[in-house]
Amino acid sequence: MKVMIRKTSTGALSAYVPKKDLEEPIVAQERAELWGGSISLANGWTLALPEMPPGTTLPITVEARRLSGD
Repeated sequence: MKVMIRKTSTGALSAYVPKKDLEEPIVAQERAELWGGSISLANGWTLALPEMPPGTTLPITVEARRLSGD
């Protein structure tokens, strides 16, 4: 699924899923550099993000895979 990752004005990371019209804060991430690992959203979803080069700028839309959640 397409997911847009961005930084909010407070510096927190959030994920927006256009198909579901859903925006949730990212509450946990598997890797410090974000890319190539999984992230957890505030609503309970876990998403696997693709590998990206270090220093990838935000906002960016990526193809993520949903691992769990309602």
